[in-house]
Amino acid sequence: MEADKIIWEMPKGLLNWYNFSSDGKVLYIEEKESSINEFLQDICKEVICSDLTASLCEAFLEQYRGTFDYIVIIGMVERLDNPVKTLSLWRELLKDNGRLLLGMDNRLGLRYFCGDRDPFTNRNFDGIENYRKVLKEDRKYLQGRNYSREEICNMLDLSGWKDRKFYSVFPGLEFPQLIYSEDYLPTEELDIRLFPMYHFPDTIFLEEEFLYKDIIKNGMFHIMANSFFIECSNDNSFENVRHVTLSMDRGRENAMATIIRNDHTVEKLVLYKEGRHKLQELKNNENDLRSRGLEILEGKCINHSYCMPYVDSESALIHLRRLARENLDSFILEMDRFRNFIFQSSPHIEASEKQKELGILLEKGYVDLVPLNCFYDNGKYVFYDQEFCEENYPANAIVFRIVEIVYAGEPEMEAILPKHYFYEKYGLSEKLELWISMSWEFINKLRNQRELRLFNEKYQRNLETVHTNRQRINYSNPQYQRIFVDIFKDAEKKKIVLFGSGNFTKYFLSQFKKQYDIYGIVDNDARKWGSSLNGIEIMPPETILDLPKEKRRIIICIKNYVAIVHQLRKMGVEEYCIYDKNAEYVRKQQVIQNLVIGQDSLPKKYHTGYIAGVFDLFHIGHLNMFKKAKEQCDHLIVGVVTDEGVRKYKKTVPFIPFEDRIELVRSCKYVNEAVEIPLNYSGTRDAYRMYHFDCQFSGSDYKDNPDWLADKEFLEKHGAEMVFFPYTEGTSSTKIKSLIEQKLV
Repeated sequence: MEADKIIWEMPKGLLNWYNFSSDGKVLYIEEKESSINEFLQDICKEVICSDLTASLCEAFLEQYRGTFDYIVIIGMVERLDNPVKTLSLWRELLKDNGRLLLGMDNRLGLRYFCGDRDPFTNRNFDGIENYRKVLKEDRKYLQGRNYSREEICNMLDLSGWKDRKFYSVFPGLEFPQLIYSEDYLPTEELDIRLFPMYHFPDTIFLEEEFLYKDIIKNGMFHIMANSFFIECSNDNSFENVRHVTLSMDRGRENAMATIIRNDHTVEKLVLYKEGRHKLQELKNNENDLRSRGLEILEGKCINHSYCMPYVDSESALIHLRRLARENLDSFILEMDRFRNFIFQSSPHIEASEKQKELGILLEKGYVDLVPLNCFYDNGKYVFYDQEFCEENYPANAIVFRIVEIVYAGEPEMEAILPKHYFYEKYGLSEKLELWISMSWEFINKLRNQRELRLFNEKYQRNLETVHTNRQRINYSNPQYQRIFVDIFKDAEKKKIVLFGSGNFTKYFLSQFKKQYDIYGIVDNDARKWGSSLNGIEIMPPETILDLPKEKRRIIICIKNYVAIVHQLRKMGVEEYCIYDKNAEYVRKQQVIQNLVIGQDSLPKKYHTGYIAGVFDLFHIGHLNMFKKAKEQCDHLIVGVVTDEGVRKYKKTVPFIPFEDRIELVRSCKYVNEAVEIPLNYSGTRDAYRMYHFDCQFSGSDYKDNPDWLADKEFLEKHGAEMVFFPYTEGTSSTKIKSLIEQKLV
């Protein structure tokens, strides 16, 4: 799989920017096979690979004393019983001008303050506390421990490595994206550039990337780096590097390292031969944009690099955000100016009748012509890194990206001027879903997010999980249980009132409307009063007071609920619950019909099973799947996609209307329950949260699909399974439709 190749290559980013001598002799110390070894073998004349034990035996030390140009050790020093002694011994193996290159984790890394577990104890905060709560008798079972920067410096001093240079690595050694030398600080917003990754993302309760702005201002950036790359030198010479940005997740054709050097030059280094053609494309794009009158940083193609001068100016993104806070009128004018750059960047082409609704079409759409890849220098916007160009591209798709990037992760910006102001001003609102889709398509393709979905879900935090974890911290156990968990306790005896009419309420209704009678919805927006949502009237909040305290159940369905809690308390309402989209609420017990288990019947593997599909032109293949599923579960739930859902997700129109399709499914003797799949909450995870099934059954044509594999992983993580059935050969709705359309049946 392509994903496996990309994942295998990722650790190379820790070293592939480093200027190794092709004639160098390397000692690489590792405990298991890695891509680092492969990388070193490709670029250096000779590589000796050894494990920790072998590298410290007397015979090895005697044989290789003073022979190596480099010793590379990644994540191994943490496992040493006596690191000072070992580092001293390894020093003897190097030539007089040799270098020791270490990769080490930092026990005071910001990732651990955000909730990541210590990799050696599998518990939160042990490294931060310097392992003081690890019992003495348990320490012998640990395979290592992390150190702080001060502790690392101390062990290097004691082992004779006085000359060294630290680099801070983010998000960590395994998947490096950003590397900063100890004398350099970020000049751009990390909330856009950094994609945090963790050993245990399910325990994260803070959004790490948004903390670095204050960490930098308070002088703690390098102290709290997640990991370190340390260059130790015998002759006090070091690599000419201040900062490296890596794009290993883009695959071999697009992977590059952008290196800022001490001599005020910037080198964009192609990391694989498959991407060398990108350099000339980059130069061609630069020339093209300059011919259109845009300011573009001039670069030169030298060997396998694209070299540019270093610009000591703030990014356009920082400039625009600052301007919004200081002078709103000027901010709007500058956003207009930036939008005009898009229209100026390429000739406009004549649109077909169908394309006219998309607005101006560009002959060449430079998708990255955004504030993220631009400097603000003495009143001028100077663009750089324009790698990507799409033909016949809507200008509005790029304008949308500009607005999204400026506002991303900045609630303060939304408070100053809602981004919907620009949606309306620039005519983006009508086709907003399309622009969102095109933006995601560009990012997904560039960063291989679909192929890497399973990998990303394993190591990247989920924002809904972060939200849930954050709530747990804010409440005592009894409070949390009452407010967030037991929201349906005795609900059958009470009138349920939902506070809020946004997306959280829509999701709540998709899960529970058919299980519970909802008395009403209240909302602070007077414009919504008297209207309805899913057939339920929206009323003023004061309506709550018309209901007796003991007869009402108030459920807040708003993500940022703090203001609503204060509002309810001012109204004298103390008994309320808060709906958490990420929580797993127990489903109201269903009456299982058509289930008769005799005394001699064998128990089935699963209690509740689930199947989702369109089930258009119901045929023997559908029947076989239901039969096989029912053989394995007591209660089979079948979700049926609505007509609108088929149009939206399948880009087609069903032959049989929804009401007929669901009735056909419901009438099948193997099906206990046929349910409508909500339009906007149609995925496996949504279904699991609604029905808490033990197994989802699916056709075998999805078994290698990255999205389905990620859902399979999700289910297994929650104690459920996914089983793939082979399709009935020769029969499918698609084939039947094709025959009908060809008038062959």
